[in-house]
Amino acid sequence: MPIFLDFEKPIAELEEKIAELQQLSGNNGVSIADEVRKLQLKAEKMLKQTYGKLTAWQKTQVARHPERPHLKDYCKILFPDLLPLAGDRYFGEDQAIIGGIATFHERSVMIIGHEKGSDTSSRMRHNFGMALPEGYRKARRLMEMADRFGLPIITLVDTPGAYPGVEAEARGQAEAIAKSIETCLRLRVPIISVVIGEGGSGGAIALASANKVFMLENAIYSVISPEGCASILWRSANYSKEAAEALKLTADDLLQLRVIDGIIPEPLGGAHRQPEQTIQSVGQMLQKTLDELYTKSLSNYQEHRQKKFLAIGHGF
Repeated sequence: MPIFLDFEKPIAELEEKIAELQQLSGNNGVSIADEVRKLQLKAEKMLKQTYGKLTAWQKTQVARHPERPHLKDYCKILFPDLLPLAGDRYFGEDQAIIGGIATFHERSVMIIGHEKGSDTSSRMRHNFGMALPEGYRKARRLMEMADRFGLPIITLVDTPGAYPGVEAEARGQAEAIAKSIETCLRLRVPIISVVIGEGGSGGAIALASANKVFMLENAIYSVISPEGCASILWRSANYSKEAAEALKLTADDLLQLRVIDGIIPEPLGGAHRQPEQTIQSVGQMLQKTLDELYTKSLSNYQEHRQKKFLAIGHGF
């Protein structure tokens, strides 16, 4: 059974009714196709109305949907020959960040991204996409390798934020994130980043300091989670909805603020309803952007990135 969000309850009830009628028709040999078709049209209309006016908090829920496609889903379709590279050469391996070399439209690329996991065991293994310092040091190692061999870098961001535990702080979490951002900004090869779900705080920026940054339509990208913001400003997570609005974390808000370069549309009802279609849309945007970056023949990708981030906030 598909998982429905709180604001999707009327749609869920309608789709359950459609499923019941379809089963009844199949078991009894009774044709109720017209009635089913009417209900399907009604459900589609309701879906369009609901997703046409999502609030910031509702988009946060969609971005966190457990059935939303994750990094491994993108790799299976877009980068099937991915050769994973593990370890930071200092402490160990962190499976919250996955990276490696792959072929994308006959071009060798370096893929780096967060993996949240799709079930209980994989979520535990990948620490829900919350990386430890060794994860960011691994990402930095792979970026430097890509720079050495002239490989463009593609990063897929999907994390609530860097892991905030004591062991992460003891191993230099802040320094690892800062060094990863610094590495992004000084590389000579082009970097393209896509926020495919959650883009949480420095944990996201560590992989998203890119020449081009895109977001899926219902993804979010912010300095802190709505719950964390509410706990600080209102001393209660009950104000998460208000915090989500204040944070300006949606793709539309961030495009207007010139923090990102573009929005990738999602299928009606969110990426989780049509995962393959979503992944193909991301692939098309990546191919188009890579071609543009190389066609423009920027003399200095490093300078382009630095100017881009220094310009954020000017004119507001």
